[in-house]
Amino acid sequence: MNGYIVLTVSVCAGCAVICMLISRRGKKKMEVMYQNLLQRLDRAIGGEVQDAVYDESMDGAVTERLNRLVQISGMNQGKAERERDFIKSLISDISHQVRTPLTNIMLYTGLLQERKLDENTMALASKVGKQAEKLDFFMKELVKSSYAEQEIISIHPQKVRVEEILNMACQMAELSALKKRIKLTLKETEALCYADKKWTAEAVGNVLDNAIKYSPEDSQITLDVIVYESFVCIRIEDQGIGIKEEEQGLVFRRFYRSPSVSGEPGVGIGLYLVREVLSKEGGYAKLKSAPGKGTAVQLYLPRYGTPSGTR
Repeated sequence: MNGYIVLTVSVCAGCAVICMLISRRGKKKMEVMYQNLLQRLDRAIGGEVQDAVYDESMDGAVTERLNRLVQISGMNQGKAERERDFIKSLISDISHQVRTPLTNIMLYTGLLQERKLDENTMALASKVGKQAEKLDFFMKELVKSSYAEQEIISIHPQKVRVEEILNMACQMAELSALKKRIKLTLKETEALCYADKKWTAEAVGNVLDNAIKYSPEDSQITLDVIVYESFVCIRIEDQGIGIKEEEQGLVFRRFYRSPSVSGEPGVGIGLYLVREVLSKEGGYAKLKSAPGKGTAVQLYLPRYGTPSGTR
């Protein structure tokens, strides 16, 4: 009887050991399987099509479905890029088609107001001018907002003269400066940088728009270029109202507007776009300011090579 009990206990112990070994082996096998699956998922996330095994195994089925997901993702990405390029082109065309006649309306209205007109005609001309200016402002803000919302800032850096960028930006801001009799002083420079000329001129133009908007009449805005070892700095200094220290880290945020300028037109998108453009080019922006003492915005652009991660 005792021998039977010992035998039974031994058999049970053996079974337990065997079950434990099988469990450990199964667990290890599951861990290997999950690890392989994670690796496949990582490759699929990276857009890599994997070698498929065309059989009825679970392994082959998983690989085949992952490849299908990669292919569908690639098709959707291509479609999204085409739509982005179409929207960018459409916005650019609309902006150009509207801005040109709008600028002419503003110019002709200004010329009309310089003539000797009767009181009623002068009042009508003044109203046309104000409405045209308002429409011009909203058109600019619409374009800026569309760039930010659609994420269609497509940067293609190349070697370019900084002076060309500054001349383009000054031309964009010239009319606004003339209205307030603000002098734009641009110092000559032979500096070169790696940047997208069109988008960087847009960024500099946004800084100039702010400088003109918040500067008094008959003041001056200076554009200077400082060359460092790895960067070229475009420094834009005005004689405007300045920015409080606690707000200087906020002005580059999307839609941020200081309570102190809530009465001025704007939606807080200009400096956000400045930061986005420079970031995509491998550069950055800083500012120095004090209330009542003007603002100096510094835009840093790389001097050498095309930074990785630009698009």
